[in-house]
Amino acid sequence: MKPDLASLCVRKLDLPAANPSQQLPLFLSSSFAFETVEASIDVFEGKSSGYVYGRYGNPTIDAVADRIGALEAFDLEEEVQAYLTSSGMSAIHVLLLAVLPRGGKVLTQSNLYGGTTELLLKVMSGLGIEPVFADLGDLTKAEDLLRNDPGISAMYLETPSNPTLDCVDIRSLAQLATKHGCKVLIDNTFSTPFLQRPLSLGADFVIHSTTKFLNGHGTGIAGAIIGKDRTFMKEKVFPVLKLTGATCNPFDAWMVANGLRTLPLRMQRHCENAMCLASWLQEQPKVTKVNYPGLPTHTTHAIAREQMADFGGMMSFEVAGGRASALRVMNALRVASIAPTLGDVDTLVLHPCTSSHLRVDPRIREEQGITEGLVRVSVGVEDIGTLRADFDQALQGL
Repeated sequence: MKPDLASLCVRKLDLPAANPSQQLPLFLSSSFAFETVEASIDVFEGKSSGYVYGRYGNPTIDAVADRIGALEAFDLEEEVQAYLTSSGMSAIHVLLLAVLPRGGKVLTQSNLYGGTTELLLKVMSGLGIEPVFADLGDLTKAEDLLRNDPGISAMYLETPSNPTLDCVDIRSLAQLATKHGCKVLIDNTFSTPFLQRPLSLGADFVIHSTTKFLNGHGTGIAGAIIGKDRTFMKEKVFPVLKLTGATCNPFDAWMVANGLRTLPLRMQRHCENAMCLASWLQEQPKVTKVNYPGLPTHTTHAIAREQMADFGGMMSFEVAGGRASALRVMNALRVASIAPTLGDVDTLVLHPCTSSHLRVDPRIREEQGITEGLVRVSVGVEDIGTLRADFDQALQGL
């Protein structure tokens, strides 16, 4: 029977089986149809594989998650499980909920991204989960905490940290955690798997804000969770992801896929430019401190050199004169943009005390080196001579 015009407009399109698309197809569908009710029942009951509803899974999203998982597992023999989420923060939230029991504790560092600190103090604490903040650069102290507090069941690390770029020894901390029955969760956003692969160093889970370097172009927001224990990921992490509605959307996943295609090229240029800019800034009289793990003067340079293939595109520097001078320099920049994100191809600057770490206790900020004169820089892929000239003219205005 020939369909009417209205029915023809909404009729399902037949896709050719041969000659698949060179680019990743974008499946913009909230649900997936079945030929029979019986086929639907088999998928819902787990007797056969298939897609049912966008919140449960989508071919575009799953393809990108699998690619990120393969990158993080590059050094491993076993397969991993990866999921995409709606943002980096949702990835952290979902994983903490899946790993930590009510009344559990997570051992972590004080120099975290401000949003993560807020999540731990304002959201997770309301669920009976307590953060234990410590200097995880002190392995003796870390082991003492693990030995004397059986309530600690997870260790959450950010290395390099945001925004002081401090690094912690992943392998040593993972060994301590394993010894005391503790899971290790690591935010690998700054490094990407191109520079650092925590799973091969002993971590159990890796988190990304794919919004940043993995996407690389500032075109969407998404996150990722990668775990070595596939059963745990499927039985514990996925239900939390599915039932909290923290699922990624297909278009943002597709944009991450586009970014991944140039990740090695971009990261190489980010690293080269950051090293050049950090070295140059270190020689400027109006700059009192530069935080970049590639500099031999950085306090955790040796750790970074051991566990990273290169030192990344993130850095921060402190301007003499405090907040007023820092803001003046930022406002004077013409090539670099002021933006509350990082990892884009263009250079971005941010003042942590008035943005990313605004709601962190000022005393804690000061203790962790997040001073009023600190400027965070996400170094882009522009010509390094142009970047130096831009920062030079901005500093000359002080």
